[in-house]
Amino acid sequence: MSKAAGGIHIGIGGWVFEPWRGVFYPDKLSQKRELEYAASKLTSIEINGTYYGSQKPESFARWRAETPDGFVFALKGSRFCTNRRVLAEAGPSVEKFVTSGISELKEKLGPINWQFMATKAFDPADFEAFLKLLPKEVDGIALRHAVEVRHPSFRSPDFVALLREYGVAVITAGDADFPQIADVTAPFVYARIMGTTESEPEGYPAQQLDAWARRARDWADGGTPEDLERVAPAARRSPRDVFLYVISGDKVRNPAAAMALIERVRA
Repeated sequence: MSKAAGGIHIGIGGWVFEPWRGVFYPDKLSQKRELEYAASKLTSIEINGTYYGSQKPESFARWRAETPDGFVFALKGSRFCTNRRVLAEAGPSVEKFVTSGISELKEKLGPINWQFMATKAFDPADFEAFLKLLPKEVDGIALRHAVEVRHPSFRSPDFVALLREYGVAVITAGDADFPQIADVTAPFVYARIMGTTESEPEGYPAQQLDAWARRARDWADGGTPEDLERVAPAARRSPRDVFLYVISGDKVRNPAAAMALIERVRA
């Protein structure tokens, strides 16, 4: 990765998962220290709990304190914002989420993943109304927004153009049944890869880990991987931050896969 490249942040979804104990987490490690341990091995974590319910400002402050300098959290936006028929009506829910204390993460606040159900189709006018509701900052902290869409109708150049207009990232789904939209639409890239298998000690075969590490470096250097599916012409070359999470699949192997990717992008 060149000096001019953006930062690459790699991690997993959450840090509380019983099968990781004794596999990822050392035996007898206190559950209270699991975040601290995970953050010593990874460079980012996507917090899933924020999707289901509000978290306390004190929790965000504690998570920030328990992780090292340079560590970054991505947050799942509240489902009350995205699981609705008319997205234009989500304003109060978006404001509630953004002002719920997420600014307590301070410099460790990464992008927000606004995840949509697979049944939600692309309605250009209503989706633009939702994008207009996303604030650019909270308490002086710049916000980065990403959308995770799962309906085939979003594989449209019009959708990509809309996101580029608002500087919002589309989340690239890797190794999944969801439609892949690997277009770069923001000053950062957000990818979620979902193909780990328990039979592989590092979650993926070495060749696939090499491929995802290469894609991450390509994105950070300002490029666009040619072996992923896009629906519009490539974005102008510009260095950018990359957030890549190993999600779903055979979850027990996700930390090993993330660590293997971190080792590769640092090599």
